[in-house]
Amino acid sequence: MAKGVKYKKMDKSYFESRALRRHAGVWSLWALGVGAVISGHFSGWNLGLASGGWGGMFIATIIVAIMYIGLTQCVAEMSPALPHTGGAYSFARSAMGPWGGFFTGLVENLEFILTPAVIVFFLSHYMEGIFETSPEKLPFWWFGFYSVFTVLNIVGVALSFRFTIALTFLALGCLVIFWISSIGNIDFTTFALDIKAGTDGKAEHVSGGGGPFLPMGLIGALKAMPFAVWLFLAIEQLPLAAEESVDPKKDMPKGLTYGIITLIISAFLILWLNASIPLGSYALSQSGEPLLDGFEVLFGNNIAKLLALVASIGLLASFHTIIFAFGRQIYSLSRAGYFPVILSVTHSKRKTPYTALILGSAIGFGVLMITDFLAGDESGVFIGGALLNIAVFSAMLSYILQCGSFILLRKRKPNLERPYRSPFGNFGGWMTIFLAFLIICFQLQDQSYRTAVFIAIGYLVVGLIYFGLKGRHRLILSPEEEFALEHEIREKE
Repeated sequence: MAKGVKYKKMDKSYFESRALRRHAGVWSLWALGVGAVISGHFSGWNLGLASGGWGGMFIATIIVAIMYIGLTQCVAEMSPALPHTGGAYSFARSAMGPWGGFFTGLVENLEFILTPAVIVFFLSHYMEGIFETSPEKLPFWWFGFYSVFTVLNIVGVALSFRFTIALTFLALGCLVIFWISSIGNIDFTTFALDIKAGTDGKAEHVSGGGGPFLPMGLIGALKAMPFAVWLFLAIEQLPLAAEESVDPKKDMPKGLTYGIITLIISAFLILWLNASIPLGSYALSQSGEPLLDGFEVLFGNNIAKLLALVASIGLLASFHTIIFAFGRQIYSLSRAGYFPVILSVTHSKRKTPYTALILGSAIGFGVLMITDFLAGDESGVFIGGALLNIAVFSAMLSYILQCGSFILLRKRKPNLERPYRSPFGNFGGWMTIFLAFLIICFQLQDQSYRTAVFIAIGYLVVGLIYFGLKGRHRLILSPEEEFALEHEIREKE
């Protein structure tokens, strides 16, 4: 047994009431990964243009893409070797013990709970414009979207994955239409290079374009990295579907690899084309709906509501898939006793973790309501700033822990069966750790990011205190825990 923790062995009925159903093939996994990320191609990334100009954002996207290639290949090796729903928690549990497993799971939990809250906030503003509802009605949109998509995830895994595939293809279809429509209207030098650094160091508009490639220098490119993260954030959720995958050892590496290739192609196309049409980088850097603004430039304002509805599809895809993610993430930690065990009970017929899904949605909705009440007129700034940045910080910390687990597993468990091996080896893990740490360092240079990081740290400290006082004495021999303990015994023999 692991030191400092106590386990309870449960009978067969405990796991029967927590069973999942296998359904996902490689394309379902691909859609789950791409769908979780795709909202970042519709909005969010463009704010990095104000930090580094087009050239700075381009370099930042290259750096962040390299980080995610390293991350996904590390995860692609670990996931089929440890094919459990726990994902990041499972990897860290086998590599770093119960404390490392719980902390990694807690960090990822923070990311997956807050990300859909931010997404549904922006989604509700699209609905406000389409249906002309008053700002006071935004909480009704939040409640409605959480209710509908939580129910969809509860109804059944087959329906959930079909809906995920449909939304992902629709979102990619919207992007393809935009790319094709943009080709005949681009003027890269005039529009993409229309930013220069002002006397105060902030971005200023260059009338007629022809501005510098790196208006804020290399440091501006580094400051743009946290925004480039939104072009890839959440693809790491894929291993949470391991126990619902038909063949995780074969399909999980393919789903991750195909997913990151799709996202890299889409990221560079949207960066190039969205900024190169008669809108420009400077206008995009101030926009809350860059893709919608691009559509309006190409097709005019007369069909603005239809375009807003089209643009919301990407947000819907990510919202739906990340609800799936936090449901499985809470489920896995609960099944192992790290969270209260009631949260891992699955529906008797549909075999979906309904208690985890309901709680995760309730917390996300509660965070939005509390934020809206406390921040008042500044709630949009706080949600778009602090909550979004907490998610980014949590993601970067999670990547450091996951790639650290990858390196430790290679060192401590060299004989572990690995159906897939990362072509980048330990170098890929160290590279991802370095780049994730670099992004955190640049987050701390901005006051709004710094505040968000302190909030996240406070949450994590409270979680660790709970685990130290109570949680570690209530662990259960779940598949993740039994796997880790069996390999610990083998190492000692």
